[in-house]
Amino acid sequence: MVVADAATGRSLPVRHYFSALHERLTARLPAGDGPRAQELEGRCVALSCAEAEYGLDNGFNLLETSTRPVRSSEGGLSALAALVNRGLEDVFHALEADHAMVLNASQHPDCPRDMEWYRSVCVPRPIYRELVGYRGWRHWEGVDAKAQNGANVQVKVADAVHAVNVMIGLSAVHTALFANSPLESGRETGLKETRLTVWPRVFHGSRFPGDAMLTCFPPRPFLDLGDYFRWMFRPGTVSRSLPMARRHDYKSAPTVLLEGDPSLSAFLVSKGWQGRRSDTAEPVWLVPDAAHFEHSQIANFFDARLRYQLGTLPELDDLLRAWRTPGGLETLFEAHGAEIYVEGRSPGAGFADQALLQEAGPAVAAGMVMCPMALQWGVLQRLDDAGELISRYGWSRLRALRDRALQYGVEDAELRALCREVLGIARCGLGPQEQRYLAYAEYVLESGRTGADRMLATWRAGAAECSQSRLACLAERHRALRPSEIVED
Repeated sequence: MVVADAATGRSLPVRHYFSALHERLTARLPAGDGPRAQELEGRCVALSCAEAEYGLDNGFNLLETSTRPVRSSEGGLSALAALVNRGLEDVFHALEADHAMVLNASQHPDCPRDMEWYRSVCVPRPIYRELVGYRGWRHWEGVDAKAQNGANVQVKVADAVHAVNVMIGLSAVHTALFANSPLESGRETGLKETRLTVWPRVFHGSRFPGDAMLTCFPPRPFLDLGDYFRWMFRPGTVSRSLPMARRHDYKSAPTVLLEGDPSLSAFLVSKGWQGRRSDTAEPVWLVPDAAHFEHSQIANFFDARLRYQLGTLPELDDLLRAWRTPGGLETLFEAHGAEIYVEGRSPGAGFADQALLQEAGPAVAAGMVMCPMALQWGVLQRLDDAGELISRYGWSRLRALRDRALQYGVEDAELRALCREVLGIARCGLGPQEQRYLAYAEYVLESGRTGADRMLATWRAGAAECSQSRLACLAERHRALRPSEIVED
């Protein structure tokens, strides 16, 4: 969620948000279920309760909320929508303590990205010191509050690779329908979804070219889990720092940087590797373990990826043997109680605002925040249909459409036709009561107007019609509305 000053629209790092949110959650939740705080360097960076974790992404100007998992048997998308809307009410109320609001935008339209701003807003996570100081990432390129609506759907282990292939292959659709970032640094970019151009800039001049390789459209669909992880950990890539403990917080636990910068694949087949702790530089001899394989699942940054947790960790030799066998990792993951889900990363963050409410009405506005989840959920219930569509279009054609989605959104006729087919598949995958959550995507497709188009209209009109600054005008019209402000007929 992109945070902005409620009066000026400027990007704003929160200061009082967590204390206000703590007070509100404590008052609302049952006794004993109150929020638990997480601190870094003496500052609160997250509150956790049974319903959700309320935290930060890379900066204090970019909020992040992760709800608990919701099962179909609990009410599915409707139950999740109630959970999400309750959380948004809490967040928006707590932001009042900072005289702040959330913008309906997938990146702030006029925010610095220089080192001075970066140092002032960046969350002090140890992992960022490695990424910037050791790997040479230009991490500051992403601190103008680049935000996504991350839809996450659990899948069967046997379906995992098919599902991630579908989400990657159809990423153009998810990018185009939810395009929401036409502005950057106070200027029009010529794109409908500027946010997704961050990765080439982050990796420009980085120490390891292999890091950028993992942000690119794969050359073909993956064959199985083994193939997926061979792509991630192949020669030319360099292992991220690895934990010393088997179970750990991957963003904050002490880790080891391996000498000589091997790929993870090379490290895992070794007897051990010399390294040094990323926090103290103390020399360490690290022995490979299956935990290092599980830890490294975060290495790629493309439009969709697999996330998982094993119930029990296998012996490393068993893992390596399974990895060499077609379908072997699927069998191993099943035997060790893996829970696996597809993380959708294409949709730009979108919330109902006054512009959408006036243009499309309350039924469309009320379901906007749930629409990426409904689209992904519906498509993944119809994997065979989605796979047939991908085969018919072809992988290279879909890759080209993904690039066009950044620039044109749903203005591209070929992309619009693909969106229509995908929405048809998703609708078939949803129950009658869940189909209403596709209303925003269907409106975008029929009207041809994305969030980016509405924002551009406000920005251009603001130059002549607004007595305030253009940014303040944009913030007023594109402030994310509380769910309680949207009254459906």
